[in-house]
Amino acid sequence: MVHAILFLIVLVTQVSAYPVCPKCGKTKVPHPLSTDENCGDPRYRIYCNDGVLEFMSVQALYYKILKINPKTKKLVIKPPSIEEDTCYSSDLYQGGLMLDESLPFNISTRNTVMLFNCSDNILLSPLNCSSSSFCREFEEFGEGCGCKGTLCCHYLKDSSMTSHRIRVRVGGCTAYTSVVNKQADDSIESWNFGIELQWLPPF
Repeated sequence: MVHAILFLIVLVTQVSAYPVCPKCGKTKVPHPLSTDENCGDPRYRIYCNDGVLEFMSVQALYYKILKINPKTKKLVIKPPSIEEDTCYSSDLYQGGLMLDESLPFNISTRNTVMLFNCSDNILLSPLNCSSSSFCREFEEFGEGCGCKGTLCCHYLKDSSMTSHRIRVRVGGCTAYTSVVNKQADDSIESWNFGIELQWLPPF
Protein backbone atom coordinates (compact mmCIF):
# COMPACT_ATOMS: atom_id res chain seq x y z
CA MET A 1 0.00 0.00 0.00
CA VAL A 2 2.82 2.36 0.91
CA HIS A 3 4.60 1.60 -2.35
CA ALA A 4 1.44 2.33 -4.34
CA ILE A 5 1.02 5.71 -2.62
CA LEU A 6 4.68 6.61 -3.24
CA PHE A 7 4.31 5.64 -6.89
CA LEU A 8 1.26 7.89 -7.28
CA ILE A 9 3.07 10.78 -5.62
CA VAL A 10 6.01 10.41 -8.01
CA LEU A 11 3.65 10.13 -10.98
CA VAL A 12 1.69 13.23 -10.02
CA THR A 13 4.94 15.14 -9.45
CA GLN A 14 6.21 14.20 -12.91
CA VAL A 15 2.96 15.14 -14.61
CA SER A 16 2.75 18.47 -12.80
CA ALA A 17 6.37 19.22 -13.75
CA TYR A 18 5.45 18.80 -17.41
CA PRO A 19 1.90 20.10 -18.04
CA VAL A 20 0.29 19.10 -21.32
CA CYS A 21 0.72 21.64 -24.09
CA PRO A 22 -2.30 23.47 -25.52
CA LYS A 23 -3.72 22.53 -28.91
CA CYS A 24 -1.90 23.68 -32.02
CA GLY A 25 -4.71 24.86 -34.25
CA LYS A 26 -7.21 22.03 -33.89
CA THR A 27 -4.60 19.36 -33.12
CA LYS A 28 -4.03 18.06 -29.60
CA VAL A 29 -0.45 17.84 -28.38
CA PRO A 30 -0.24 14.75 -26.15
CA HIS A 31 2.27 14.35 -23.33
CA PRO A 32 5.28 14.12 -23.46
CA LEU A 33 5.44 16.09 -26.72
CA SER A 34 6.37 19.73 -26.19
CA THR A 35 5.69 22.85 -28.24
CA ASP A 36 7.02 25.29 -25.67
CA GLU A 37 9.57 25.35 -22.85
CA ASN A 38 6.70 25.71 -20.37
CA CYS A 39 4.80 22.56 -21.34
CA GLY A 40 5.47 18.96 -22.21
CA ASP A 41 8.89 17.37 -21.86
CA PRO A 42 11.49 19.58 -23.61
CA ARG A 43 13.34 16.51 -24.91
CA TYR A 44 10.26 15.75 -27.06
CA ARG A 45 10.19 19.06 -28.88
CA ILE A 46 7.92 19.63 -31.85
CA TYR A 47 6.82 22.99 -33.24
CA CYS A 48 3.53 24.84 -33.65
CA ASN A 49 3.94 27.19 -36.60
CA ASP A 50 0.85 29.20 -37.59
CA GLY A 51 -1.47 26.55 -36.17
CA VAL A 52 0.35 23.66 -37.89
CA LEU A 53 2.35 21.05 -35.97
CA GLU A 54 5.79 20.38 -37.42
CA PHE A 55 8.79 18.19 -36.66
CA MET A 56 12.27 19.66 -37.07
CA SER A 57 15.17 17.61 -38.44
CA VAL A 58 18.75 17.98 -37.27
CA GLN A 59 19.35 20.20 -40.34
CA ALA A 60 16.61 22.57 -39.08
CA LEU A 61 14.13 21.58 -41.80
CA TYR A 62 10.46 21.45 -40.83
CA TYR A 63 8.19 18.55 -41.81
CA LYS A 64 4.44 18.80 -41.29
CA ILE A 65 3.04 16.33 -38.75
CA LEU A 66 0.11 14.50 -40.32
CA LYS A 67 -1.00 12.45 -37.30
CA ILE A 68 -0.01 11.53 -33.75
CA ASN A 69 -0.86 8.34 -31.88
CA PRO A 70 0.09 8.72 -28.21
CA LYS A 71 -0.90 5.10 -27.44
CA THR A 72 1.68 3.68 -29.81
CA LYS A 73 4.10 6.59 -29.27
CA LYS A 74 4.24 7.31 -32.99
CA LEU A 75 3.74 10.26 -35.27
CA VAL A 76 3.69 10.55 -39.06
CA ILE A 77 5.35 13.41 -40.92
CA LYS A 78 4.74 14.47 -44.52
CA PRO A 79 7.46 13.37 -46.96
CA PRO A 80 9.29 16.18 -48.74
CA SER A 81 7.87 17.40 -52.03
CA ILE A 82 9.50 16.26 -55.26
CA GLU A 83 10.36 18.89 -57.88
CA GLU A 84 8.73 17.63 -61.06
CA ASP A 85 11.20 19.17 -63.49
CA THR A 86 14.30 17.75 -61.79
CA CYS A 87 13.10 14.75 -59.74
CA TYR A 88 14.79 16.29 -56.70
CA SER A 89 13.38 16.08 -53.17
CA SER A 90 13.00 19.47 -51.51
CA ASP A 91 15.50 18.37 -48.83
CA LEU A 92 18.07 16.99 -51.31
CA TYR A 93 20.74 19.59 -50.62
CA GLN A 94 20.49 18.88 -46.89
CA GLY A 95 21.02 15.16 -47.55
CA GLY A 96 17.43 14.04 -46.96
CA LEU A 97 15.81 13.46 -43.60
CA MET A 98 18.14 13.24 -40.62
CA LEU A 99 17.07 13.00 -36.97
CA ASP A 100 19.10 14.15 -33.99
CA GLU A 101 20.39 10.92 -32.44
CA SER A 102 20.55 12.54 -29.00
CA LEU A 103 16.76 12.97 -28.96
CA PRO A 104 14.23 10.18 -28.22
CA PHE A 105 12.86 9.95 -31.80
CA ASN A 106 13.70 7.43 -34.50
CA ILE A 107 12.30 6.23 -37.82
CA SER A 108 10.01 3.24 -37.36
CA THR A 109 10.35 -0.05 -39.22
CA ARG A 110 6.91 0.31 -40.83
CA ASN A 111 8.13 2.65 -43.58
CA THR A 112 8.49 1.48 -47.17
CA VAL A 113 10.90 3.98 -48.70
CA MET A 114 11.08 4.60 -52.46
CA LEU A 115 14.16 6.19 -54.02
CA PHE A 116 14.20 7.85 -57.44
CA ASN A 117 16.66 9.15 -60.04
CA CYS A 118 19.38 6.85 -58.71
CA SER A 119 22.85 6.21 -60.10
CA ASP A 120 23.75 2.74 -61.37
CA ASN A 121 25.68 2.08 -58.15
CA ILE A 122 22.34 1.41 -56.43
CA LEU A 123 22.11 -1.86 -58.37
CA LEU A 124 24.88 -3.26 -56.16
CA SER A 125 22.65 -2.83 -53.10
CA PRO A 126 20.06 -5.33 -51.82
CA LEU A 127 17.21 -2.88 -52.61
CA ASN A 128 14.41 -3.89 -54.97
CA CYS A 129 15.15 -2.01 -58.21
CA SER A 130 13.27 -4.39 -60.48
CA SER A 131 10.42 -3.61 -62.84
CA SER A 132 8.04 -4.83 -60.12
CA SER A 133 9.33 -2.34 -57.52
CA PHE A 134 6.62 -0.26 -55.84
CA CYS A 135 8.39 2.85 -57.13
CA ARG A 136 7.15 2.05 -60.65
CA GLU A 137 3.56 2.42 -59.46
CA PHE A 138 4.38 5.75 -57.83
CA GLU A 139 5.87 7.10 -61.07
CA GLU A 140 2.44 6.96 -62.65
CA PHE A 141 0.74 8.64 -59.72
CA GLY A 142 0.53 12.39 -59.23
CA GLU A 143 3.70 13.80 -57.78
CA GLY A 144 5.78 10.84 -58.91
CA CYS A 145 5.34 11.49 -62.62
CA GLY A 146 8.35 13.83 -62.67
CA CYS A 147 10.60 10.86 -61.86
CA LYS A 148 9.16 8.59 -64.53
CA GLY A 149 11.79 6.57 -66.35
CA THR A 150 14.56 7.12 -63.79
CA LEU A 151 16.28 4.25 -62.00
CA CYS A 152 14.25 3.71 -58.84
CA CYS A 153 14.14 1.23 -55.97
CA HIS A 154 12.24 0.51 -52.78
CA TYR A 155 13.05 -1.01 -49.41
CA LEU A 156 11.45 -1.63 -46.06
CA LYS A 157 13.33 0.35 -43.43
CA ASP A 158 14.13 -2.47 -41.03
CA SER A 159 16.01 -2.62 -37.75
CA SER A 160 19.34 -3.46 -39.43
CA MET A 161 19.47 0.04 -40.96
CA THR A 162 20.08 3.39 -39.35
CA SER A 163 16.87 4.52 -37.74
CA HIS A 164 17.77 8.20 -37.89
CA ARG A 165 18.20 8.95 -41.59
CA ILE A 166 16.75 8.63 -45.10
CA ARG A 167 19.56 9.68 -47.38
CA VAL A 168 19.47 11.32 -50.80
CA ARG A 169 22.29 13.05 -52.65
CA VAL A 170 23.39 14.21 -56.06
CA GLY A 171 25.30 11.31 -57.60
CA GLY A 172 23.20 8.82 -55.65
CA CYS A 173 19.41 8.99 -55.51
CA THR A 174 17.99 12.50 -55.66
CA ALA A 175 14.39 11.98 -54.53
CA TYR A 176 12.37 9.82 -52.17
CA THR A 177 8.99 9.25 -50.66
CA SER A 178 7.63 6.84 -48.07
CA VAL A 179 4.49 4.85 -47.33
CA VAL A 180 3.54 3.71 -43.83
CA ASN A 181 2.57 0.09 -43.20
CA LYS A 182 2.28 -0.81 -46.88
CA GLN A 183 1.00 -4.29 -47.67
CA ALA A 184 2.05 -6.07 -50.85
CA ASP A 185 -1.43 -6.13 -52.39
CA ASP A 186 -2.45 -2.56 -51.46
CA SER A 187 -3.58 -0.42 -54.38
CA ILE A 188 -1.79 2.90 -54.71
CA GLU A 189 -5.04 4.73 -53.92
CA SER A 190 -4.89 3.24 -50.40
CA TRP A 191 -1.23 4.01 -49.73
CA ASN A 192 -0.64 5.95 -46.53
CA PHE A 193 2.04 8.41 -47.65
CA GLY A 194 4.19 9.58 -44.77
CA ILE A 195 7.27 8.85 -42.68
CA GLU A 196 6.41 7.27 -39.36
CA LEU A 197 8.56 8.26 -36.39
CA GLN A 198 8.38 6.74 -32.93
CA TRP A 199 9.53 8.06 -29.60
CA LEU A 200 10.94 6.40 -26.54
CA PRO A 201 8.94 6.79 -23.34
CA PRO A 202 10.25 9.29 -20.76
CA PHE A 203 12.55 7.87 -18.10
